[in-house]
Amino acid sequence: MNDHQLLRYSRHILLDDIGIDGQQRLLDAHALVIGAGGLGSPAALYLASGGIGHITLVDDDEVDLTNLQRQVMHTSERIGQPKVESGRAALLAINPEIEVTALRERVAGERLRELVRSATVVLDCTDNFATRHAINRACVEEGRPLVSGAAIRFDGQLAVFDTRRPEAPCYACLFPEDSGFEDVACSTMGVFAPLVGVVGAMQAAEAMKLVAGIGEPLAGRLLLLDGRAMDWSTVRVARNPSCPVCANRAIAHE
Repeated sequence: MNDHQLLRYSRHILLDDIGIDGQQRLLDAHALVIGAGGLGSPAALYLASGGIGHITLVDDDEVDLTNLQRQVMHTSERIGQPKVESGRAALLAINPEIEVTALRERVAGERLRELVRSATVVLDCTDNFATRHAINRACVEEGRPLVSGAAIRFDGQLAVFDTRRPEAPCYACLFPEDSGFEDVACSTMGVFAPLVGVVGAMQAAEAMKLVAGIGEPLAGRLLLLDGRAMDWSTVRVARNPSCPVCANRAIAHE
């Protein structure tokens, strides 16, 4: 790090758990953020300000007036722009020293696995089960830790699925693909604006902990937030030995 970086990240460096070595790990890292909306906005902003050296934003949508109630990475002036381009501008305005890749696309299959393979950590900031399961499968196959968040109405949830750990579950252990869960959209159900900020910021925190190698990640735990009561609860999540996604994962990922 140069003198400018030492000053920019000085409040991280002062933390014994991070220090210069931890901050360098953040600078060397590549975070893949899938979804540049309500969750992806605060998550990506904190990753950028905290010094993740390369952030890839993936989203195929455009900025809409209805987004601005909660998607803090975007502005009124950028309505109609691709969300990833709006997001890239916001992240570089905060930290012009990082690299931001903007991909306006809906990724799946080998393309998704390619992006996951190139990342240090993956943040699922999407809003539908099909995409979440696709991201989870790619992360299991490529041995990459996944930070998953969700928010609807006044309810939020957060979990880390790090299948490099032999005892850790994957997303499909908790929400099997054949379980019959139905997608619910904030466009029809609504969402409390600060809720996505809370969950998205915590996604960034978990991702940075994983990269820097500090603390204890949320692997094996699901955090649930009742935003009305501002009450957090924790559910322990065990690995399903018969999970069709992760039961036969390679031990080399540990």
